Amino acid sequence: MAERTASRASRWLLDGDGQGSGPAVAWLFLRGLALIHAVAFASLAVQVRGLIGARGLLPWAPFARALNQAHVPLFDAPSLLRWAPGDAALVGLAWLGVALAVAALLGPRPRLSLGINLALYLSFVTAGRTFFSFQWDALLIEATVLALFLPTTRRARWIHLLFRVLLFKLYFESGLAKLLGGTQWLSGQAMSLYDQTAPIPTRLAWYSHHLPFAWHRLESWATLALELGVPLLIFGPRRARRVALGCFTLFQAVDLLTANYGFFCYLSLLLGLFLLDDRDLAIAPAPAPRRRWETPWVLAPLVGCYLGLSLLAGMRAFDPAAMPRWARAVAARAAPFWAVNAFHLFGTITPERVEPRVQTLDAGAWHTQPLRFEPGPPARAPPFVAPHQPRLDFQMWFYGLAARGRPPPYVVNLMTRLCADPGAVQHFFPAPLPAHAEAVRVRFARYTFSSAAERRETGRWWHVEDLGVGPQLDCARARGR
Repeated sequence: MAERTASRASRWLLDGDGQGSGPAVAWLFLRGLALIHAVAFASLAVQVRGLIGARGLLPWAPFARALNQAHVPLFDAPSLLRWAPGDAALVGLAWLGVALAVAALLGPRPRLSLGINLALYLSFVTAGRTFFSFQWDALLIEATVLALFLPTTRRARWIHLLFRVLLFKLYFESGLAKLLGGTQWLSGQAMSLYDQTAPIPTRLAWYSHHLPFAWHRLESWATLALELGVPLLIFGPRRARRVALGCFTLFQAVDLLTANYGFFCYLSLLLGLFLLDDRDLAIAPAPAPRRRWETPWVLAPLVGCYLGLSLLAGMRAFDPAAMPRWARAVAARAAPFWAVNAFHLFGTITPERVEPRVQTLDAGAWHTQPLRFEPGPPARAPPFVAPHQPRLDFQMWFYGLAARGRPPPYVVNLMTRLCADPGAVQHFFPAPLPAHAEAVRVRFARYTFSSAAERRETGRWWHVEDLGVGPQLDCARARGR
């Protein structure tokens, strides 16, 4: 009786009501993942030289030489770019990633192309350091690792289950972070702050911000319910999974409309495919013989390893002190590969938006040099930029969170480039930079959305309050004179 019950529970977990996702879902997911890879690599290709090139903000070449000279093992810094750190390789391999993604989208062997892209993307994540510290980079790598084991011509129930586990982690762990992160979400305050303080809001965020506080309180509580309760439906029958898919789709649609998070929302929506059955899709791939490595006895260690590392990654993110020494060592060894991660999006919401505004002194006057996608001039409407991810704009938002602290290396290098080599960073700025600035400084300002009356009268989306001067650099010294 116990064995029969366990067998029935196992079948339910894998198949729900007996159908479950299968080859059709896998075929569509792999093509969607290829499209996201194309976007991610194209977004990288147009900015990688300015980020980590020889004249970039965090040059990779000297760091790669230091790794090689110190004989740092590849397992500790996994990047193929350690042996090709030049600008031509950075740009060329990024565009190669786009080409491979197109091959995966249109070709007969998408997993082969995605496997090569996985190695390339991990290489850029390692080389990019601060600029690749986002959880959607981790999500893309983890989803691609699982995709390598995802056949499109046969059922692969355990692999599909792992994708549902990934979807569960993404939402439930984020909800847990909100629950443990303080009182903002439980009190209903979080969403009254979120629209205004998101890294790169859209213009629709202005309208959302001005909704009544009672609505924001409901949004905050609904977010907690969605992230902590709805994920349990992921492992339920077909009807429950459809409810979960509807909730997740609505949630991500609101995110897409009000904030720019690169390819994150699109990838999150794509993972929702594993909540569908094959009968929900009009795709029927031709059957093919099972390969030896796809047999259950080969996949069992993969499943156990993934679930175990997921547990360790979660413990490391939420309560590392409770981990035994061996568990911390295993989690630390796995961390550089980003193959299994924990997700804790927006555990707390910053209460105010402090923007670091870069200014150049030219002809005796200070001129603000706004980045392309940051709030910038008060009358400039917040942009729609996703799925492109402007990584410098994102990082400057993080710098604003610690405005009174010591500027990070990329900010120091940005100021130095504006003095001595403005052409190296011109891509990040919409207006031409002065060729021979006298000085560069960062001046902080508090940005709040303008009121409806202020916007009607002045056309301004933002109200700006100056907070004073931060770091400053004399350009004569920066040029070595």
